[in-house]
Amino acid sequence: MSEIGIPGARIRSFVERIEHLDGELAELNEQKKEVFAEAKGEGFDVKILKEIIKLRKQDQEERDEHETLLDTYMRAMEAAETETAKVPEKKAA
Repeated sequence: MSEIGIPGARIRSFVERIEHLDGELAELNEQKKEVFAEAKGEGFDVKILKEIIKLRKQDQEERDEHETLLDTYMRAMEAAETETAKVPEKKAA
């Protein structure tokens, strides 16, 4: 057989390291679920906790931009609903 020309041992090393990390991630995700379940068991709203975690990852400028866009979109939707309510329906002939 001829040699392939790629470092199989190095590829195996990468694959095994990634598989090991995948195992660690699965374990950490399971621990994370347990913490959320504990919080829920004590009466905390898990969706709100997740939102807090998401917001804490953002800097103040990102949070401000997000809040501004959210407010702008909500106002636009409310304005569209108001305009739709004002338009009289056409009668079928």
